[in-house]
Amino acid sequence: MKQNTNVILMIRPVAFRLNEQTAVNNYYQVGDVDSLPLTVNAKAQQEFDRLVVKLREVGVTVVVVDDTIEPNTPDSIFPNNWVSFHDNGDVGFYPMFAENRRLERREDILDLLEEQGFKIENIVDYTSAEEDGFYLEGTGSIVLDRANEKAYCALSPRADEELFIEFCEDFDYAPVIFEAYQTVDSERKLIYHTNVMMCVGSTFAVLCADCIDDKQERKMVLESLKKDEKEIILLTEKQLGSFAGNMLEVLGADDKRFLVMSTTAYNSLTAKQIEQIEKHVTILHSDLTTIEVNGGGSARCMMAEVFLEKQ
Repeated sequence: MKQNTNVILMIRPVAFRLNEQTAVNNYYQVGDVDSLPLTVNAKAQQEFDRLVVKLREVGVTVVVVDDTIEPNTPDSIFPNNWVSFHDNGDVGFYPMFAENRRLERREDILDLLEEQGFKIENIVDYTSAEEDGFYLEGTGSIVLDRANEKAYCALSPRADEELFIEFCEDFDYAPVIFEAYQTVDSERKLIYHTNVMMCVGSTFAVLCADCIDDKQERKMVLESLKKDEKEIILLTEKQLGSFAGNMLEVLGADDKRFLVMSTTAYNSLTAKQIEQIEKHVTILHSDLTTIEVNGGGSARCMMAEVFLEKQ
């Protein structure tokens, strides 16, 4: 199984803003207090469009879908939380913590992909768990090592253990389960999404091991990555505040590998960390400040990888 893909789905926002329903446990959302909502959305659109251009320039196929004004979905720019696309033709639909994020799920996007020749065989739908208050927010909650058939998950209010194990059984992944924390007002609180603190590439992994407070769990995660011969590039918790963990490896022209991140994330890295990463991939970064400050997510969250085969 390939670890990365050349095809990315991205949703262009029309009413992007700070989502008060997600801010309760996403401590990376601080809001742009000086800007009106229309200004925030206009800036977010500019950042989105620039990233799409940069991806296409290096040969990544980007399927851009415009969001709709109704229903009101301020976080639609982060589609990887509600949908995942797999190379056996399966599509995963995921239960979302925030009620207004559940409205992001759109069957018409699947129709559009089928019109473009992508083969969809089956929808694996976990969304009924929302009725019982259990959530698993796609590849935000789950970081996949597709090549080694492992799935990493930091448990949180948005990542339920039983649902995650069910996902692993359905998609044939070995589960790697742990808890990851960040310091908020001098208290240790669970990190809301796994993809904020780790990224798994083909031959490397970027990880904030300091977030895994339990020593046994930390050792287990590190040993799992080492067993798969990943070079581990360690981040500090401070760097997570600059979205340094929120990265994704993609394929450009001629299968050249790129690691996509925000400029904020790139600027937070040390020369040594950049050197370690560039042994494996070419870094592609773009300014996503408005999206990060208001959405509490960054480059990785904006890209839903499409592994579906074409007809």
